[in-house]
Amino acid sequence: MSNIDTEPFPRFALIAAAVLIAGSITAAAAARYAKVNAPEATLSESVTPLAARDLTFFDMPNGSVEVRDATGTQVLFVAEPGTNGFIRGVMRGMARDRRSRGIGQEPAFRLAQWPNGRLSLEDLATGRQIELGAFGGDNRAAFAQLLTNASTSAS
Repeated sequence: MSNIDTEPFPRFALIAAAVLIAGSITAAAAARYAKVNAPEATLSESVTPLAARDLTFFDMPNGSVEVRDATGTQVLFVAEPGTNGFIRGVMRGMARDRRSRGIGQEPAFRLAQWPNGRLSLEDLATGRQIELGAFGGDNRAAFAQLLTNASTSAS
């Protein structure tokens, strides 16, 4: 028989393990509590965008997508079939969300450039918001061009 079989486990090691376990549980609970009670990481209502434009997107019979101002009178951009895949993909997802809620394509979307550099697209009918910078600079630029006043067409 060895000493391990005859001697009791060291009391200090048991106490140290209990303190470590209790400390870990306390730290995890404190972090969870702080996260649950933290203010949301959204822009406050006092922050206004540097530039914003309300846009409508219409699917055309020839497969193109027309981007118009919110009144629907001025065509700002035409995405011809087979071009502008990112714009088409984002808008396809937004349209799917609207269809599931019984909303048509007439309500506007708000494209906004924020002081901190963010570019966001918000569906004014559903409240859904997408941070466009998360998809990379080229994809962000595809939407950023829609903030300008010039009427353009993609080929």
